[in-house]
Amino acid sequence: MDLSSMNASPVLADSSPINQTILGFHSSVFSRSISKKKPGNLDDVRFNGWLDAMQSSSPPRKSMLKDIATELASDDSDLVYYSWMLRYPSALKSFHHIINRAHKKKIVIFLDYDGTLSPIVDDPERAFMSIDMHSAVKGVAKYFPTAIISGRSRDQVSELVGLTELFYAGSHGMDITFPAKDTNPISHTNCIRSTDKQGKEVNLFQPAREFIPMINEVFRTLVEVTKDISGAFVENHKFCTSVHYRNVDEKCWPMIAQCVHDVLKDYPRLKLTHGRKVLEVRPLIDWDKGKAVEFLLESLGLSNTSGVLPIYIGDDRTDEDAFKVLREGYRGYGILGKHTAVLSYVYMAGTFLQCLQERVIDGRTCLSVVVAVDLAPNQHSRRHHLIRRRVGLGGPLSSGVGLAAPF
Repeated sequence: MDLSSMNASPVLADSSPINQTILGFHSSVFSRSISKKKPGNLDDVRFNGWLDAMQSSSPPRKSMLKDIATELASDDSDLVYYSWMLRYPSALKSFHHIINRAHKKKIVIFLDYDGTLSPIVDDPERAFMSIDMHSAVKGVAKYFPTAIISGRSRDQVSELVGLTELFYAGSHGMDITFPAKDTNPISHTNCIRSTDKQGKEVNLFQPAREFIPMINEVFRTLVEVTKDISGAFVENHKFCTSVHYRNVDEKCWPMIAQCVHDVLKDYPRLKLTHGRKVLEVRPLIDWDKGKAVEFLLESLGLSNTSGVLPIYIGDDRTDEDAFKVLREGYRGYGILGKHTAVLSYVYMAGTFLQCLQERVIDGRTCLSVVVAVDLAPNQHSRRHHLIRRRVGLGGPLSSGVGLAAPF
């Protein structure tokens, strides 16, 4: 990515956004194709696609399990865990391969937050990292440049993490801050020098700054039009707005979708995407988590070089943009942490980070000890015992972290 050629405001994307799901269309498309109808009576094909997409991001509480998994586990949690392991490749099983690829290369770590470092919870404001996960991230950041790229606002995610040595990218990469001393000078109208809350000098990059008034206006409107829908929750992430329907009765989802559509039809420069039980309103610009990865690598002077190995750990469709960048340009690794309705595999991301940290400290081909990060130490103890046994001295490395892109 040539940042020197980007000294103007980002070009509006005329084509469909990167997210090609049914919700990955900008608002002007819907304003031409959807007539306004009462919630609950929505028969437009495209709008029904919205509802299908909303439902697809909300898996049922129980998963179909293979009989073979019953031999490995004694309760529902173990069944789901081992069934998942049978279906997906393991990142930790490939850990030594990753380390071998990293020989004489500079590792750069990129992390999603929700569902990767913290559990997915009903109240987004209470999505906290465990103490062990916090320690794992802090430990890795001692040895490798580490960035968190989240859909949350930058201020919110940096406050939740609380580590000043990290790079932070909020609003899906549209709001980036990083220590000025760690980066190369960048000539870009959207990158300025600023100071953080501790008074330290930082670089601040905001390619969608001109959209802030528009996002604020949409946020206020969405709060007003959804206030009577029980469980609906609207967040302002500065450069994007999220409408959460996790706590909304499913029969009211058409009302949520209709409200968002009716608001966005007047904003052709905004687009709508979706995540797990959340609709997200974003500026229609050519920028995403993949572009944020490119920008940070270039800021570190690590772009277009064979001497760097980027590793991105995420769990949502918004992370696919970053995986694509690593696959096409930087020969890195995208690690997709999968989830089920019964178990959260968030602790597996911590396990991988601890593996990296231990590898640096130990300096040997094989790790002597790996301790699984546990969000709830008193739960699933048998499964964690088995994990520790499998990744301990002399045992094969294995976990539930899917290696999405071993490039």
